[in-house]
Amino acid sequence: MTAKKWGELAKKKHPSAWAVYPPLIDAYNGIGDYEAAGRALDKLAAARPKAASVSGAYAHVYEGRGWREDAAAKASDAVDHAASPAQKAAGLAQLGALAWERGEPKEALGQYDAALKVTPGLAAAQAGRGRALAALGRTDDAYQAYQAALAKQPRPETALEFGELYESLGLTGDAQTQYARVRSEAAKASSDGVDENLLLGRYEADHGGAGAAVARLTAEWTSGRRSVEAADALGWALYKSGDAARALTYATTATSDGPRNALYSYHRGEIERKLGMKAEARRHLDEALRTNPYFSPLLAPRARAALQALGGTIGAAGAPKSGGPAAPAAPSAPAVPAAPAPAGSAVDPAAPAPAAPAGTTPADIAPAPAVPNAAAPNAAPADGASGAGALPPGHVPTFSPHRP
Repeated sequence: MTAKKWGELAKKKHPSAWAVYPPLIDAYNGIGDYEAAGRALDKLAAARPKAASVSGAYAHVYEGRGWREDAAAKASDAVDHAASPAQKAAGLAQLGALAWERGEPKEALGQYDAALKVTPGLAAAQAGRGRALAALGRTDDAYQAYQAALAKQPRPETALEFGELYESLGLTGDAQTQYARVRSEAAKASSDGVDENLLLGRYEADHGGAGAAVARLTAEWTSGRRSVEAADALGWALYKSGDAARALTYATTATSDGPRNALYSYHRGEIERKLGMKAEARRHLDEALRTNPYFSPLLAPRARAALQALGGTIGAAGAPKSGGPAAPAAPSAPAVPAAPAPAGSAVDPAAPAPAAPAGTTPADIAPAPAVPNAAAPNAAPADGASGAGALPPGHVPTFSPHRP
């Protein structure tokens, strides 16, 4: 049974229980049903108006819709009104993640360190430290942070980040060890009922076979998982398989109304570059590096090289923020091979698309439709009494399609 069905069943049985709403919000976000996520969030806020988890949940929603100042304000509320060390640490880690997404690794590191002082061993904060330390050139410290995160909570996404850091430094053997860990930890999570198909699709697109990624992610899309994260992942997998034309449809969906995400902008820029759309590619590569010049130790150097190849100005777009070191020079981005897709994949023009679930209509497997403004797919922190403040000026609790 899907997380959405579990959540809705729990809500039906216990409609007044506030605890059913955080996982339900997470489930709705995961499938791209942002309107339903907003309604569930409003009900959570009505049921627990003074709960720190409500501030944290609103911060995730605002972050996902690109309202970063509002997201930071609500994350700060969650810290200020936390009723437990775990809640405070979760809020501080969220502030660290927001700083990272803004391209401010020093600020992010400070927030992650603060979270670890409150709750030593918090895996999310340790992984965030690894990210920030790598951006600041403190590679040995980054290794230790990633190792600590994986020892505490061996999440496949942490192993993927760690592997890409190793690969960016030419440590192929160490990278492959972490990539093997991605698969093994994802398999364990899957056996526990956690859906890691989106993460595995991302991994396969870059490291394990783009054709397999297309098949996996197309199945996710046709099954109803249509978040901006899914759109970006499927678009990138299609591009890596040689179908840049179809890829652009999904990349546009991922970047049109969702958060300012450096990785998504980079993906769209590379797809446009492949299609000869030089001005558009230059704009989106520049956007990626302005949003966060450190967004990936493996891909950010490729973004700079691609932008230079298009006549872009690296000094403007790729300048470090918060006093971080300049990014090392990197070779030009390698050409993407037009690898043939496996039989039955979405990019094989002679083969049928992956089978859709019963009841799926032709519209369900059409090119990606427009996706409403996105909310981040993270669940709210564990609950407890707190004194969360009101929404920022000009905001109302209703999750409307457009910012009030």
